[in-house]
Amino acid sequence: MKALSNKEILSIGLMLFALFFGAGNMIFPPSLGLAAGTSYPSAIIGFIVTGVGLPLLGVAAIAVSGGNLQTIASRVHPMFGLVFTVVIYLAIGPFFGIPRTGSVAFEMGMAPFLPQAEGASNLSLLLYTVIYFSVTYWLCLTPSKLVDRIGNLLTPLLLLIIAIISIRSLVSPIGGFAAPSVAYQKAPFIKGFIEGYLTMDTIGALVFGIVVLQAVKERGITDRRQLVKTTLTAGVIAGAALALVYVALGYLGATSQSLAHDAENGGQILTMVVNHLFGSFGNVLLGLAITLACLTTSVGLITASGQYFASLFPSFSYRKLIGILTLFSTVVANLGLSQIIALSVPVLIGIYPLAIVLIVLSFFHRYFRGYRAVYVGALIGTALVSLVDAFVQLGVPLDVITALYNRLPLYPEGIGWVAPALVGALLGYLIGNMRKPQPRMQQQPRMDKV
Repeated sequence: MKALSNKEILSIGLMLFALFFGAGNMIFPPSLGLAAGTSYPSAIIGFIVTGVGLPLLGVAAIAVSGGNLQTIASRVHPMFGLVFTVVIYLAIGPFFGIPRTGSVAFEMGMAPFLPQAEGASNLSLLLYTVIYFSVTYWLCLTPSKLVDRIGNLLTPLLLLIIAIISIRSLVSPIGGFAAPSVAYQKAPFIKGFIEGYLTMDTIGALVFGIVVLQAVKERGITDRRQLVKTTLTAGVIAGAALALVYVALGYLGATSQSLAHDAENGGQILTMVVNHLFGSFGNVLLGLAITLACLTTSVGLITASGQYFASLFPSFSYRKLIGILTLFSTVVANLGLSQIIALSVPVLIGIYPLAIVLIVLSFFHRYFRGYRAVYVGALIGTALVSLVDAFVQLGVPLDVITALYNRLPLYPEGIGWVAPALVGALLGYLIGNMRKPQPRMQQQPRMDKV
């Protein structure tokens, strides 16, 4: 039975790390560290549980199920499986996720080096995104080379830059931990847990898991058990790298209170810190790191989306589809980062909890005998809350409903869907048991045949 070498598995694991690690992942931990202060250790553990743990579960769910997101979602209903999968791919693909990588790369990796007027101009953004997505398209043309180009080249370079910044902050610390902000005083672990949930990487895991599986298969692994083992090992490598980077970036933020106390977000914290540690060279380091982080994520999203839609529409070639995705993403990226985020937040709030519930249920599938009613009940319970939250985010007045939902456990913290999901799953299990077909009684011989 063929198995991959440790070097090959490491390369696949580093590729998966890079696909996960976008610009958002780079700016969340410093913000958490700055706000958490002396509560940083508990807060970063909570962040890692959801920022690393849930995405790893997503990759594992794809590997264990032996299929893809649509396979898992179809356990609710085949039509739901198709619609939900298309929505997920469109949301984290050409509508929001892919364009955001281009706009973030411009605003944090290029605009700081341009004159103020040019940095804010639409023409500069257009020219940059055309070049950025042209490079992305070229990298996506040959998915079989993703491991070599990302896992062996771009990821080590990204990790090297982060290591340089982190080691310098350890050797020459800016300051000590300050008192935690109000949000991190009572329950820093829970607050960090919720911040990790907001990274949205769990949805990405359902897409990137397919890319990893394909990379493993292309290296000649056909045995199911070996395929799952290799994919899970690569996932653990990616998760370990993510956790180490989160700890380092969070520490950087936690020790920068004296310098960046008035920073509004993690991007500003990083900018202030690298300027303090490296001077003007720090801007180059940070700009390169942000660009690499965005580019690798963009490549992964376009590749995964192109492969999925090519399977859905066989009359369109993969090359043609990624061309359409790249062109569409270029247009959307020019709406600007603020507009893209404003449009994406309600959609993600509505679908993210559904993805989490599907992942969790997939691990308990055999324990509740795969009853469809369990999936239906849990998803209905989740949707009753998550879709209302999405409409509220859009500005739809639903005060009566939200006042009622405020009585749900964890609703004020933003995860009020947990209790309804559990209740729905339990009711589904009871219904599934009642519908369980009874064993057939042995048919009595007919008298005329005796």
